[in-house]
Amino acid sequence: MTSETSAELLTDAFDRVRGVVHRAVDGLSADDLAHRIGGDANSIAWLVWHLTRIQDDHVADVAGVPQVWTSGGWVERFGLPLDPSDTGYGHDDDQVAAVRVGSGELLTGYHDAVYQRTVDFVATLADGDLGRVVDTAWDPPVTLGVRLVSVISDDLQHAGQANFIRGLL
Repeated sequence: MTSETSAELLTDAFDRVRGVVHRAVDGLSADDLAHRIGGDANSIAWLVWHLTRIQDDHVADVAGVPQVWTSGGWVERFGLPLDPSDTGYGHDDDQVAAVRVGSGELLTGYHDAVYQRTVDFVATLADGDLGRVVDTAWDPPVTLGVRLVSVISDDLQHAGQANFIRGLL
């Protein structure tokens, strides 16, 4: 029996997120990506953009690097009428509706760039790194391991929601 490192397990989890994201958007039209069930639910475009923005924001923070969204020119490529620092957290109906994209390739391109940054960072981690406190605003303080698992959990929930909507199209 071989044992896996924490970095390998985290990489596997982020690989799974990436696969679910690609399945959610591949081949869909701009209208499909913007479709909102009942008119006020989150769209596939918003869900994938948001989960990627959160991953980008959180990983950049713990890695001490700029976000791919701004440093990689994605904010300009998307051209959304939102502040460049916006991650979608707490968006109202109008803000959700404002997240429209021309193609799924734009969403997966950004997601793939964030995924690569994420797995490159995760590959540098030793098991002992996961206990490092990265956010003291919570009680108890959040460790690197908890932050990364939280991102994975949030990503998979939103990617699952996106695939549910896809199934209703």
